[in-house]
Amino acid sequence: MRTWQVGDVMTWDVATVGEETPYREIVDALVRRGISGVPVVDGFRRVLGVVSESDLLHKIERAGQPEQRRVFEGRRHRTAREKADALLARDLMTAPPVTTWPEATITSAARQMDREAVKRLPVLDDLGRLVGIVTRGDLLRVHLRTDAEIREDVVQEVLRRVLAVRDGLVTVQVHDGEVVLDGRLDRRSATELAARLAGQVSGVVRVTSTIAYDVDDRDLLDMAPGQVTPVA
Repeated sequence: MRTWQVGDVMTWDVATVGEETPYREIVDALVRRGISGVPVVDGFRRVLGVVSESDLLHKIERAGQPEQRRVFEGRRHRTAREKADALLARDLMTAPPVTTWPEATITSAARQMDREAVKRLPVLDDLGRLVGIVTRGDLLRVHLRTDAEIREDVVQEVLRRVLAVRDGLVTVQVHDGEVVLDGRLDRRSATELAARLAGQVSGVVRVTSTIAYDVDDRDLLDMAPGQVTPVA
């Protein structure tokens, strides 16, 4: 079953800067393009790091303050001080960069952003070259899919292709991304799988299933291989 990938939502036309790009040019690039961060690349379009608004704001936050160096200076305070004094991209960027690739699922990209506490991921090809960038906002585009598109995927991909359910046995309704399944199947495991797979369709917010079943096959699935159920 196909799920949306980073390549489906990422921005292909990426604004970039080089290691020697001055502070003011980086600010100009962000403002002109309406973006909040920019990858720093070398001559082969390999990503060296990322400069974000937070990296640039250290200079504003510390403007007019006298230089202060603590005897026991924490890493965060030292980094803020160094970036406040930095003038070039190589000294402003956060490195190493957190990256992904076009074939990654949007689910894995979202988890990676959350785990690494970043708002964007440069997207690399097989040779490690920059081909795009994906942001949190890009990932949310999956929820702009229409109810009709979502229903089509549930019917075609989940019910027909994966579960081979005959038409008419299960009805599918979708409203604002919420999927409602109803009908009847032969096994309980099939009803549970239908609900679980429907929840994996891109754009689905929630799944409610009232599908009935003829046989509760959970006990059969839990039996160890070769185990024989005694006959009364």
